Amino acid sequence: MMLALALVVNAAMEMVCAATRIGNAAPAAVCATAVMPAADTLVATSMDEIVVTGTGTEHRLKDVPVQTEVIGRRELQQMGGRSIEDILATLTSSFAFNEDDMGSQMQMGGLGNSYILILIDGKRLHGDNGGENDLGLIDPARIERIEIVKGAASALYGSDAIAGVVNIITRKYDRDGLLLENTTRGGSYSDIRQHNSVGFAIGKVSSLTNFQLQHSDGWQNTAHEALSQTEFPIYDSRNMTVNRHTNWQVSERLTYTPLPSLEFYAEGSIYWKRIYRPSGKYAAVDVKTYDLQYRNASAAIGGKWTMDKGLLTLDIDWNRHAYEYVFTDTTLVDGYDPQGRFTHYFPYFPGQSNLQSDQRRTMVHLKGIFELPAQNRLSAGVEARFDWLHAPMRVDHGGTVRDNTEALYVQDEWSPWHVLQVTGGLRLDRNQQFGLHLTPKLSVMVSPTEWLRLRAAWSQGFKTPTPKELHYRYVREMSGTYLYLGNSGLRPQTSNYGSVSAEVTTGGLSMSVTGYVNRVDNMITLVTIPNYLAPEEYQMQYELHRTRQYQNLDDARTWGVDFNLRYTLRDWAVGGSYSWLNTKANQYDADHDRQREVVIDGTAHHRANVFATWSHAFKSKYRLGLGIYGRASSERMYQLNGNGKAYHIWRLTTTHDIESRMLRTKGLSLRVEAGVDNIFNYVDRTPHGLHLGTTTPGTTIYSTLTLRFKQGKNIKSYNTKTTKTSNNNEED
Repeated sequence: MMLALALVVNAAMEMVCAATRIGNAAPAAVCATAVMPAADTLVATSMDEIVVTGTGTEHRLKDVPVQTEVIGRRELQQMGGRSIEDILATLTSSFAFNEDDMGSQMQMGGLGNSYILILIDGKRLHGDNGGENDLGLIDPARIERIEIVKGAASALYGSDAIAGVVNIITRKYDRDGLLLENTTRGGSYSDIRQHNSVGFAIGKVSSLTNFQLQHSDGWQNTAHEALSQTEFPIYDSRNMTVNRHTNWQVSERLTYTPLPSLEFYAEGSIYWKRIYRPSGKYAAVDVKTYDLQYRNASAAIGGKWTMDKGLLTLDIDWNRHAYEYVFTDTTLVDGYDPQGRFTHYFPYFPGQSNLQSDQRRTMVHLKGIFELPAQNRLSAGVEARFDWLHAPMRVDHGGTVRDNTEALYVQDEWSPWHVLQVTGGLRLDRNQQFGLHLTPKLSVMVSPTEWLRLRAAWSQGFKTPTPKELHYRYVREMSGTYLYLGNSGLRPQTSNYGSVSAEVTTGGLSMSVTGYVNRVDNMITLVTIPNYLAPEEYQMQYELHRTRQYQNLDDARTWGVDFNLRYTLRDWAVGGSYSWLNTKANQYDADHDRQREVVIDGTAHHRANVFATWSHAFKSKYRLGLGIYGRASSERMYQLNGNGKAYHIWRLTTTHDIESRMLRTKGLSLRVEAGVDNIFNYVDRTPHGLHLGTTTPGTTIYSTLTLRFKQGKNIKSYNTKTTKTSNNNEED
């Protein structure tokens, strides 16, 4: 099957290129609207690859003192993922996802979204849709590599990094010349992914403009509503498993380099997303009279100064995330009239919108890295973060709350002996409401031989409640009326994380095993409370079915083992990963006035990934790649509404790269991708209202056409947090 697919795609590609060579205008136009880097850039993830996330400084992957997992450019291109969720779920066993209208319910090491820090080129991803992340902000076509660090193992990262850090390193163009790039992907259910880049450099100024568009018509895996969620059986619901949605983003980055050692930048983006929800016919379940719409914007300025034995960086960034209802039918809801007065059951008409929340964040980060005597490298920095939340219908205190946090941190990397590296750090956070808190970090790596590395890490984490957890409140009407409440009495969360690992690298073999434990005290989660504890105005206005409030658990623990294996031999690469996880938490049971032991929602004891790829260049003009990928998960456990089913899903991919010599146009490269996902057509038919193991619609196909034209030097990876040092490190 794979070979046949490869032959079909290859034949189609030959026809397109032949038509282009003889001057056929239509095929040439098609070729001119697609792209991919040339085959000679497809290098495998190497243990000599430079990584930066674990310590904020450059290290070869094999020498980084903090255990780091890397998904490199070759793996990304061979796999052909449609989204960052698709990529992480397929290429590592560390993550689990459930996608819904509000974003991606993400889990890493047993902990959810609010404990996972997602960075794009070292900057925090902004966007909190109901406590989840809208990962549509990340364009897969721009990713150079992904670095994953588990646990609060670095002093550089504070709040949101208790479970770990995911750093998305993107490709930037800041060299002489011109870059034109276009990638068009189409798949089942009208799945469209469009990417365009225009980059140029003139003297000391360079520019890179990016555009991305994502669309899907969505799908419905079942028309049944769960009996526990409805007053009567419904077998022809219009609710979708995944709703139709569209989003687009435009971003720009300008770089000015007045001196080889000095660089300034300015960048910004705008993002729009709409989720189209079908109107149902049952008032108790699936009548929807409004769509969901999101508007994001960001802006940043900064620079870096490279010295003989150090580096200084400054970053100032601002982000906005707004979430609103766009009405598709006349609806009476609580809202504000044109004069700004709050009114119960105010009428909204089709096309009108109602703001639900507007979140804005400003951050300032100054950092220095300095080479010191006696094999010491010092990193020190200061951060300031200002959060502003406006949600007229959902926040007390007049609909607006503010929060600010400042931090100082210092980290020292010491290598007293060539087989020993020690990294220690301290971070001091000050929050306007919760005061000062100091968190230490320590990691050690011992390399007794060239092929064996032993690592150990211990760290503490600190996370204050978010403005939403403290003040948010809203009513959700489904089969019943659900009230969600913030809690101004919440306490900060703290964590203790420890891990030990062993890594073997010899020849083409790379293998590692890591054991870890993470204890979170005062963990914040939604807890069901008696309806009589709800605010009186809600009891009078609604017949409440269930009331849930953010509360601190006494404690929560996650522990597990991660295993990774990769073997490369000439054109072949095989490998996989396996994660065993267990969790436990103590939660207050209001009905019985006692603590009870519960699992953390979304826990799966077993997750695994496997892959086998083959890639070969023919006469240095054409490269063919074939791949098979499998991912599996055991049952995912939840406290309410049932568990998610176990599953395993398999994927076939083909890639085809043609260089400029074959296209007879200097600087032009062509790439075609095609594949089949979920080849055994697994579909989870669990009724609406219960938890799913996976939302896949079954077997789907896709194809991608990428065309790239460049003059001058290559794209390079860029991260303002890195520096070249004298400790045997190499430039990225």
